[in-house]
Amino acid sequence: MLIPLILSGGSGTRLWPISRKNLPKQFLPLSGEGTLFQQTVARTERLPDVGAPIVVASDDHRFLVADQLLESLVDGATIILEPVARNTAPAIALGALHAVANDPDAILLVLPADHLIGDTESFVSAVEQALSSAKDGWLVTFGIRPSRPETGFGYIRRAEAINDSAFRVERFVEKPNQETAQSYVADGGYDWNSGMFMFKAARYLEELALHAPAMLASVKEVFATAKGDLDFVRLDAEAFGKVPDDSIDYAVMEKTKRAAVVPVSCEWSDIGSWSALWLAGSKDVNGNLSEGDTIAINTHNALVRSHDRHLVATVGLDDVIVVTTPDATLVAHRDAAQDVKRVVDELKARGRSEHSLHRAVRRPWGSYDSIEAGDRFQVKRIVVKPGAALSLQKHHHRAEHWIVVSGTAEVTCDDRVFLLSENQSTYIPLGSVHRLRNPGKVALELIEVQSGSYLGEDDIVRLEDVYGRS
Repeated sequence: MLIPLILSGGSGTRLWPISRKNLPKQFLPLSGEGTLFQQTVARTERLPDVGAPIVVASDDHRFLVADQLLESLVDGATIILEPVARNTAPAIALGALHAVANDPDAILLVLPADHLIGDTESFVSAVEQALSSAKDGWLVTFGIRPSRPETGFGYIRRAEAINDSAFRVERFVEKPNQETAQSYVADGGYDWNSGMFMFKAARYLEELALHAPAMLASVKEVFATAKGDLDFVRLDAEAFGKVPDDSIDYAVMEKTKRAAVVPVSCEWSDIGSWSALWLAGSKDVNGNLSEGDTIAINTHNALVRSHDRHLVATVGLDDVIVVTTPDATLVAHRDAAQDVKRVVDELKARGRSEHSLHRAVRRPWGSYDSIEAGDRFQVKRIVVKPGAALSLQKHHHRAEHWIVVSGTAEVTCDDRVFLLSENQSTYIPLGSVHRLRNPGKVALELIEVQSGSYLGEDDIVRLEDVYGRS
């Protein structure tokens, strides 16, 4: 059976301020229907004789993955949680071990969760063409036929044909300079390295044993002690942190004698930067890609993206990127899109939270948005999903006042449990043990006013939590 193995551990720092550590690009609706992760899952459902996906994701994103699979009506998925990032080779090994434990002949289709593919039919056709090579023991990668000289991608040099659709890989090439990239495109024998693969799970483990035996031994040791927790497979953090960090390209594909490539043209993009998103998007007559409430006067070849009802207007600008969120605005030249990561690095160096958190923060029970803050007070808009509940908790440094905007709230405050309806409110004194639950069928929305000497999120003492958070 063909098993999709979806790698969802990326951070997408070059798409800041939309993509951040706690909500990276794969979980965002950047282009088309649904998020990039959901689009990746949906593409696999078009394949013949395909099983439920295996997803390898960061532990920090576990509820994002679970919620988006639920929204996509996907049943039976396995979600393996990485406590720390160890690159693609160990992540694929985890998926391969899980696959062979259930089906020794399983074939893995390895897909990054954050790619955009505009031509699904061509993608499906390429996967079907690659199946015979994978069944014959080849480690197949999908090479994207280059549409332009691109210095941001690695390349694959094709050798002789294996069959009607696949070629032996002569060599993998690192990201070239502009002149070299032009020569590759003119040559016609090079493809972009997409990071998508297909092979028998057992064959991958054999190659890993041959070329990276220490890595395989470490991953096997970790996998042997994996534990189920709700919808997730958890790994021992200390043991997984000792697994060698390496990509599948360096650990296996550049060393194996059985690497094959299937060329494909499927309107592919890795959405690795704002300029890549501009290239992939549908632009107006002036070459502008706009989203949200925007006005562009004498503006050309720009990407302008506004948040919610925040108007963004540009005048007399060419080749720029303008992106707003509730707490940050990016203005950059399109040619400098790869340098956006430097902003993230600077935010980290200054100890600021904007590199990792949005103003609006998602939680397994819903979300909260810090709409105002000052000395000794903070105002949040809280949304709780139907049937969901926050943890039973208390605070050492703050009191809270809750006002219900819509829906019904079940409030626990010390030894009292009571309901609040629209326009009703209650006060949670400092130190009180409390919980908020939505017993209804519609979302609960309320305004929370915090007051006290310290208002940080780490002033939460959880006494009970249905989501297993400490």
